[in-house]
Amino acid sequence: MSFLAAAIAIGLGALGAGIGNGLIVGRTIEGISRQPELRGTLQTTMFIGIGLVEALPVISLVFALLFVFVLGE
Repeated sequence: MSFLAAAIAIGLGALGAGIGNGLIVGRTIEGISRQPELRGTLQTTMFIGIGLVEALPVISLVFALLFVFVLGE
């Protein structure tokens, strides 16, 4: 049962990060196409946002390892 919980945690974390990254990049490209002069600012904000979103799979991995090694008996 702990392996199933770990798989669900990792899968949902990866799914959420993928959706989040897609939304961030899509909106950034939309913003750049509307105001090309703000390209540098928008790209910087995009990279910071992607970095924050990528923390989600790492956190889910930690929870998955907790499920397997600590709670998995």
